[in-house]
Amino acid sequence: MITSDRMAAVDRNAEALGVPRKQLMESSGNAVARGVRRLADPGAAVAVVAGRGNNGGDAFVAARFLDDYDVSVRLLGRPESIATDIARENWEALRTAEYDAETVTDSADLDLADPDVVVDGMLGTGVTGALREPAATAAEAINDLDAQVLSIDVPSGVDADTGESAGVAVDDDRVVTFHDEKPGLQALDADVTVADIGIPEAAERFTGPGDLLALGRPSQSHKGDFGEVLVVGGGPYTGAPALAAQSALRAGADLVRVACPESVAREIQGYSENLILRPYDGDHLASEHVEDVLSLAAEHDVAVLGPGLGNREATLAAVEEFLEEYDGTVVVDADALQVVPGIETDATLLCTPHQGELRKMGGETDDDWRARSDLVAAFADDLGHVLLVKGAYDVISDGDETRVNRTGNPGMTVGGTGDVLAGAAGALACVLPPLQAAAAAAYANGRAGDEAVEANGYGLLATDLIDRLPAALRSETQ
Repeated sequence: MITSDRMAAVDRNAEALGVPRKQLMESSGNAVARGVRRLADPGAAVAVVAGRGNNGGDAFVAARFLDDYDVSVRLLGRPESIATDIARENWEALRTAEYDAETVTDSADLDLADPDVVVDGMLGTGVTGALREPAATAAEAINDLDAQVLSIDVPSGVDADTGESAGVAVDDDRVVTFHDEKPGLQALDADVTVADIGIPEAAERFTGPGDLLALGRPSQSHKGDFGEVLVVGGGPYTGAPALAAQSALRAGADLVRVACPESVAREIQGYSENLILRPYDGDHLASEHVEDVLSLAAEHDVAVLGPGLGNREATLAAVEEFLEEYDGTVVVDADALQVVPGIETDATLLCTPHQGELRKMGGETDDDWRARSDLVAAFADDLGHVLLVKGAYDVISDGDETRVNRTGNPGMTVGGTGDVLAGAAGALACVLPPLQAAAAAAYANGRAGDEAVEANGYGLLATDLIDRLPAALRSETQ
């Protein structure tokens, strides 16, 4: 089972792995044609109703595989408004080969005659809400026909994730969906076929540019829409919380504040004028500070707990107390990690250990990333929290889903890169579920490191990653 958003990410990741979308469309269209053959014998009349997206492109391809049928293709809209190059190419292929392929720009002009089979290729999994014209009228026309109806990926008008429709929707007999079943299809009274179209398993397992697709921003966005992060760190170290906070800003958080001991607040502030400090008394985090830090954290979307806190007994006791009382989302890093296995908490934790810290938490690891993936998944399941275990291959798991990140390089063994990762994960956890945030942060952090090494060689600094994060978080950069 795969959601529509995750399917879009997997499609993009497959492309990054070298499987062209044009090739996937060819396979999809072929699968649709096989579905038509199960509904009617050669010579039957088949009406293909296509939209202007890749769902329509799949329909155009299907028509080419049905030469032994009486096929007509109707494009809803103008050819110049077809959304993607590959869909447009497949439309032009039909026109050049002189198929019965016509455009319908006014729903009143749609005439499907009396087909034996209708192929619904109007809208796919990425479209939600009520159908607009001419698709709404086309759906009604399809439903009025005495024909078998096959929908591509999901019936037009039906939400692929919920199975609900906001208005008229195509009432189909068969659905040919791709790669994996969509959750909303279970609610349909239709036969569902899941077609393997050649997307490699690696497109789901490995992080890639598709994992960044969910980070797009609406044009009408406002301050605070993309989260506020509280970094709780500092004391024995000052650079770590400053790195995490600056990283969170570069990863898209709208506001980032640092809660730190008063003794180091001025020094942390000196790293950047962009940092907002919320100091507390003393030179290290202790139990007497927890109530105030909890109150401050409640005003933020995500807390990043651990960078530069140190491992004093009093500090670890305060970390434990904070986590037991807090019920929000926390990225736990550095020395704070060691208390996680022993606590009961209502908080949602995203833990970012390296392999040494993982062992200190009670987890196991392995030199082989495949074996390590299984071990991390099992430990994440035991903990009940998301783990992002850093290494040459990062492993991200919540015990149910596991992903592996391959970006990054040996230059990133330098100190501070983990603090940058923790800050980025904190920012992304404001707008994404924890597993998704961890996967995207690991991918982007590694890409930023790769760009830094390409520019400067292996003498990179953690600060080299921070300014490269915005570019690394754009899905179109690969």
